[in-house]
Amino acid sequence: MSYVERNLLPNEQITYRAKLHWIIYILPAIVFVIAILVALGGSLAAAGVVGVIGLILLMPPWIKANSSEFAITNKRVLIKVGLIRRHSLELLLQKVEGIGVDQGILGRILGYGTITVSGVGGTKEAFKMISKPLEFRRQVQASLIA
Repeated sequence: MSYVERNLLPNEQITYRAKLHWIIYILPAIVFVIAILVALGGSLAAAGVVGVIGLILLMPPWIKANSSEFAITNKRVLIKVGLIRRHSLELLLQKVEGIGVDQGILGRILGYGTITVSGVGGTKEAFKMISKPLEFRRQVQASLIA
């Protein structure tokens, strides 16, 4: 059972879930491609070393992706990131002042960006590499209207 599901209030239902974008895996993917090219070049030992480096580089983004949750319910915005050192945000929809979206050129092309959740009282939390950040903002806005 996920963090969000364990912390639902009575009569609260999840209306939207977001996740981290696949771009967080780009460095390990590049290293694996290099390992394949080295193997095709005939040096299996060197390819094995590069492959192990790729596996080591794969672990942090994999842990980050599997320990991060971004959800909108009919009552709140719930965000949790981190496995050992956890950072969470639970904000009632009525207390959300705005959802900012920052996207660079590559983020616009590939569909990822940073969302900044602003709450009443000056709460401002930024979360990076979110897949479909404009859809996340749209879902929050739609939940506020409903």
